[in-house]
Amino acid sequence: MENKNRFNHLNEYLKNKFGERTLKICIDGGFACPNRDGTLSKNGCIFCSNKGSGEHIKSESNISEQVKRYFESYKATRANKFIAYFQNFTNTYDSIENLKKKYNSALIDERIVGLSVATRPDCINEGIVNLLKSYTNRYYVCVELGLQTSNEEIGDLINRKYSNKDFSNAVTLLNKYNIEVIAHVMVGLPNETFEDIKNTIKFINKHNIQGLKIHCTYIVKNTKLADMYLSGAYTPISLEYYLNSVTYILTHINPEIIIHRVSGDSPKDLLIAPEWNLHKKWILNGLDKFMRQQDLWQGKFYDKSE
Repeated sequence: MENKNRFNHLNEYLKNKFGERTLKICIDGGFACPNRDGTLSKNGCIFCSNKGSGEHIKSESNISEQVKRYFESYKATRANKFIAYFQNFTNTYDSIENLKKKYNSALIDERIVGLSVATRPDCINEGIVNLLKSYTNRYYVCVELGLQTSNEEIGDLINRKYSNKDFSNAVTLLNKYNIEVIAHVMVGLPNETFEDIKNTIKFINKHNIQGLKIHCTYIVKNTKLADMYLSGAYTPISLEYYLNSVTYILTHINPEIIIHRVSGDSPKDLLIAPEWNLHKKWILNGLDKFMRQQDLWQGKFYDKSE
């Protein structure tokens, strides 16, 4: 395979879609989570910090102010088109009226061409999807759904508090309204085996999704996973194991899917382990080198019949 990319990069996808480089504006929408407010649990997922995976977002201001501040920063000079990305916690967990107000509060600049919403699969319903659909006349709209693993026992262990069926139902509903779906998977969860990773990819391939985010399980302060690590109940994976796992995922996933991420960015001041997660170039360069040496590419071993 001679082409530059061994898998479908998000940057290229967005460049082809919008004709030029397009970046995300990460937004804290002030959302709660049913896994934290007592509806399902007060503990959250064991790897999730107090900021709900949005540690890097300066969220002391309202949504419109966050967007305005972004456009006043150097970041806004790196592109001409942008996607408003509601990232941390559960960004569909509110009334339809409040969701509309929050989304509209972000869509305040003509340079914004898209709306991306990260959420839980059990917080998707017809009314919410219908609202998201209403933005598609003017904006590119996509929804990120956490799956993490298809192993239900590990799902219980990490306290995600939703089922594989919830994920499937959410994907079906979003497909019905032609809204792009990006699934999240994590490598290195407690008690996870390589067979679990294989089964998770088989499970994802049975769904009509358009994007995939792959994350390493890293440990940050003030989480249940940190307690497990410090007590010796959890051992983080090595970089080599992660690269092997990501290579398997990429070579077995549907070749049409866009890869939004092959590594999660851990906050330096909160990270406990693994230390290698701070070195994104190690991950990206290591993955590229391995795939080139082995002449591998996305979907090389994809089995449509599975």
